[in-house]
Amino acid sequence: MKKIVILLFTLATSFPLWAGEESCGVRNYAFENGESISYTIFYSVIGVYVNAGTANFTTALEKLNNKDVYHVVGTGSSNPSYDWIFKVRDRYETYFDTATLQPYKFIRNVDEGGYKTYENVTFNQQTNTAITTKGVYKVPSCIQDVLSSIYYARNIDFSGYKVDDKIPFDMFLDNQVYPLYIRYLGKEVIKTKYGKFRAIKFRPLLVKGTIFTGGEKMNVWVSDDPNHIPLRIESPIVVGSVKVDMMQYRNLRYPLSSMLSFH
Repeated sequence: MKKIVILLFTLATSFPLWAGEESCGVRNYAFENGESISYTIFYSVIGVYVNAGTANFTTALEKLNNKDVYHVVGTGSSNPSYDWIFKVRDRYETYFDTATLQPYKFIRNVDEGGYKTYENVTFNQQTNTAITTKGVYKVPSCIQDVLSSIYYARNIDFSGYKVDDKIPFDMFLDNQVYPLYIRYLGKEVIKTKYGKFRAIKFRPLLVKGTIFTGGEKMNVWVSDDPNHIPLRIESPIVVGSVKVDMMQYRNLRYPLSSMLSFH
């Protein structure tokens, strides 16, 4: 689920503009206060997908230390009937600047198959540091956390990229900086459990975790409209494979104009 959130969480993690300093200070044109998106997670071991869990993401406009921030909460859980196979109860939170989309605070509280961890990170953009319960870590400028990266990424300007281009970014997780990237794969029409969409396709470089293997093995499709919401994620996992489909949304900033038909 760490990776499902990383993606969906990067979901994709598609990043706007270019890597490095130019990607700082990106303005938000893709989402707004009150947005809520829900996903169903399907699992397959022998080619037949079953409903194995859900993931939800909500966005709220709040104040943190007298600064205007977006507070995003992402939760993921396995269905109780499959908990005996691999129980997941994950909660991710991020607080990031409404103007620059740079994170100020990140909280991760996860339980994945008995593996439990809690992470609380404060980012200081002036000193380029991340403060955790384990210490103070130097981070690059424009660092992102797992959750803030998705919302930052949704503001990507795709006009500057060609198929197979790599879009690099830095992510802080587990007291480490991970230099990652997504590979832009162009546009296509995709059919999900929700409907048929015009979509933009990516393949992110993933960090090996408790569920996902590392490398470029995950495919992500986001809506080819100004919302850029993740529509589907497909990936092999340690045993079998997963498919994650968007199944419900509320308060999108724009009409979901990429949808061609509803199931």
